[in-house]
Amino acid sequence: MTIEEIAGGPLPTNCYLLTDDETKKTAVIDPGFWDQKLADAIRGKNVELILLTHAHFDHIMGVAQAVKETQAKVYLQKEDQQMATDSSLNLTSEVGFPPIETFPIERLLGEDETFSLGNLDIREIHTPGHTKGSCCFLTGNAIFSGDTLMKGTVGRTDFPSGSYQDMIHSIGKLKALSGDYKIYPGHEEKTTLSWERKYNPYMDTEAGSL
Repeated sequence: MTIEEIAGGPLPTNCYLLTDDETKKTAVIDPGFWDQKLADAIRGKNVELILLTHAHFDHIMGVAQAVKETQAKVYLQKEDQQMATDSSLNLTSEVGFPPIETFPIERLLGEDETFSLGNLDIREIHTPGHTKGSCCFLTGNAIFSGDTLMKGTVGRTDFPSGSYQDMIHSIGKLKALSGDYKIYPGHEEKTTLSWERKYNPYMDTEAGSL
């Protein structure tokens, strides 16, 4: 598989293009913006899926345009369905942005589902905490962790539907995975699960509150 990172948007957000090398089918993960760089990266690719780790504005602002350009199917964890269209929940109203253009959702994911991209098996891991419907996507040796796990820290839990207790449980769920993985977070730099197990204080359930 091939993974390409394109960062953009106001924060900025990491958008990833995941491609199955055998079938050349591609998934766009968290298109939180739409700019020329992302448009150029997508052009010519066989984009089948748009995968959302959660529905905050900075992870979904580019979804509607990406769907128009690719006709790809959008997958979102079911607990964040309302957030995708509610400006107070996805925080667009908090930052003074106009409402996000609505987009069709093909599949509402449940608790830890598995699906395919070409010959790649992708496992959705439900990891509430940052939002009730936050999730990670695991395939091969990679985890796309959204705003659940970032290098040395975790996502904020003081937004609507966030929960510190849920976050600690979710981080423990990732910690318990067998083996090591490359972590592709929603913001900032990449890391590894082994590094996080050693240095991230939130991998310790005794960590203080956020």
